[in-house]
Amino acid sequence: MTSPTLTQIRHWVFDMDGTLTVGVHDFPAIRRHLEIPEGADILHHLETLPAAERDAKHAWLLEHERELAMRSTAATGAIELIQTLGERGCRLGILTRNAKALAHITLEAIGLADCFAPDDVLGRDEAPPKPHPGGLDHFIRRWNVTPAALVMVGDSHIDMACGRAAGAQTVLVNAPQARETRDADWHLADCRALAKRLVNGS
Repeated sequence: MTSPTLTQIRHWVFDMDGTLTVGVHDFPAIRRHLEIPEGADILHHLETLPAAERDAKHAWLLEHERELAMRSTAATGAIELIQTLGERGCRLGILTRNAKALAHITLEAIGLADCFAPDDVLGRDEAPPKPHPGGLDHFIRRWNVTPAALVMVGDSHIDMACGRAAGAQTVLVNAPQARETRDADWHLADCRALAKRLVNGS
């Protein structure tokens, strides 16, 4: 079975931070503050801690991320891309390792809150953190589509691995020196380049 082209895809799932927004998370600093080993996955590491320590560190992380969410700015071409897809009648979702409530704050801050149905925004409490494919599997079932009819758009190897594990199409943006292009079906400079490609029909 031939995979659909970008212009044929009508079901789109987006990562949030660094994809639709300008990435501002200082992950090394977060690890230092939470006493997490360098390079370790923050969310996975927190789940290994004793309950009291885990909950306290999750609470700090949530408040830190809330401050960042309120100051979010749209990534290059993000608004243009989402509006283009909306005008085409595409179904849009968010799959983020952030908290769902903060994803809504972020969407409000960048002017895209009305473009995503509340139930089509999944955070780390609604789905296993990426790269686990559970969040995309949820969208595939909810939207009643085949995996290949859905595309995952993100800026990291985690997003691409998630899409690949779910059998979805994958688009990598905002990653000029990415090492993860092997898992990307398409690699474009940013959301503006992706929107232009859709408009040009290629």
